[in-house]
Amino acid sequence: AGLVVPSRTLEKIAQTAWHQNRDHIHRFPNGIDVLRYAKKAQRGAFPEFVKRDGEIVVGTIAGLRAVKNLPRLVRAVAAAGPHVRLAIAGEGPEKGAIIAEAERLGIADRLMLPGFLRDPSRFVGLFDIFALSSDSEQFPISLIEAMAAGCAVAATDVGDIRSMVSTENRRFITAKDDDNALAGAIAELAGNDGLRSELGKANYAMALAEYGEGEMFARYRQLYGTVMRRADFARQN
Repeated sequence: AGLVVPSRTLEKIAQTAWHQNRDHIHRFPNGIDVLRYAKKAQRGAFPEFVKRDGEIVVGTIAGLRAVKNLPRLVRAVAAAGPHVRLAIAGEGPEKGAIIAEAERLGIADRLMLPGFLRDPSRFVGLFDIFALSSDSEQFPISLIEAMAAGCAVAATDVGDIRSMVSTENRRFITAKDDDNALAGAIAELAGNDGLRSELGKANYAMALAEYGEGEMFARYRQLYGTVMRRADFARQN
């Protein structure tokens, strides 16, 4: 009776590549428990987390796969300055390549790579800047999680990322193949505490308004209730 997609990118693909009728497609953004991510982060939830006075931590949550292009993020952090550290929560086949790039650039001592970590709500708020360096995305949940935790964002302009972040944060979403632009975005954010705070508040407000799980559940209930012709189903909590 309908096709649900989470992103504008997939909405276009559904119409062009999958040849779906526009009226058949429903775009429901993914949602999370925003208030859970707004709670104070716990250093112990991120093993061996290090942040000294004056340092800035750029963090990300990602499977260590080629499409995430995390060596690009290593290069961007290296170029952003000696006071910037990189924290990557995730596991995957590209781990060796990430470590090798950090060693090549002389920042292995500034790389925190603990592997897969459960429950990002406990640690994503430790990051001063959340970053994505992917070659491809759709509607990344990790980005919503970081926004809910009040993080400023620097990322490549892929998938729905630009439209997901607050209007104020959009100039820090850079062209996918422009490594210098990503490094510049991180450097500017790292050097301006007030700007990071401003963007973090705007991103939190965006997450609260648009990406709450309650709104997502309501959209699905409405769709299923309509298909089943059950108005009572759509009204359930």
